[in-house]
Amino acid sequence: MNKKKIILVLVVALAALLLSACGGRSTIVNTWSGLSADAERAYLASGSHVYGVDAATGKEIWRFPLETDSNLLFYANPVLTEDGQLLVGSEGNTHELVSLNPATGKENWVEPFLDAKGRWVASPLVLNERIYAPNSDGFLYTLDLKTGQSVADPIELGGALWATPISDGELIYVTSLDHHLHIIDPATGETAEPLDLGGASPSSPVVGEDGVYIGSFDSTIQFVTPSGENEIIATAPDWIWGTPSLDNGVLYYADLSGNLFALDLESNTQLWNELKTDGSVVANLLVVEDQIYIA
Repeated sequence: MNKKKIILVLVVALAALLLSACGGRSTIVNTWSGLSADAERAYLASGSHVYGVDAATGKEIWRFPLETDSNLLFYANPVLTEDGQLLVGSEGNTHELVSLNPATGKENWVEPFLDAKGRWVASPLVLNERIYAPNSDGFLYTLDLKTGQSVADPIELGGALWATPISDGELIYVTSLDHHLHIIDPATGETAEPLDLGGASPSSPVVGEDGVYIGSFDSTIQFVTPSGENEIIATAPDWIWGTPSLDNGVLYYADLSGNLFALDLESNTQLWNELKTDGSVVANLLVVEDQIYIA
């Protein structure tokens, strides 16, 4: 076994801790919670509100909206952009995608984006001043970063889109619950022939050298090149839900039975033997220096 240390993290406890610091005024809705952070604040999407929380004190700084709105329900991970926006979509009746000021919680756009017909489960990708927002209605929406207005026809990919798109700098990769990986050229809007992964993929691929690595409910890890060529490089006893992590030539991944794996890509060998948690692993693995955080 290599020198990485395994740390199990109870994400629900973290979310509860943040909400308890919000003054006891919150109505907690039983959904997933989305979380992101920068050096100053943590941003929690939970139920009827998105919260801005001081990272040093744990105190609530702002919430959006100020009053509970039955049309709004948040659980997608908020996305921080380089130009100082916080993007988050709602699962509520109006399916809003909003841009907030991370410091104040005030809306940046005059109006939210309202064209989607389904829930915002996935977080959007920001690339070249555009927002690529996948929705559970099966469409990928392309919006202007500054205005939130649509700048291209929605791309129909089919199947619910639950995973954030990723980019290698040239192409965009989007997974779907209908078992397919879609490769899109953002310069032209053209999509390659969908690649059948053999199972649903609710999480994003991870970019590697000369391609991407992706897990699925087919209980496999596949390597896919930009041209769409693919090969199965590893298997697992159970479904693979979360995005693999790639660090120094080692691909870390886990399955729903709690099995943990470390695949050395150069030698194509597993570095660990029968390493297992006491519960399912659904979240992405996080590698930080010599430690791996697992929810």
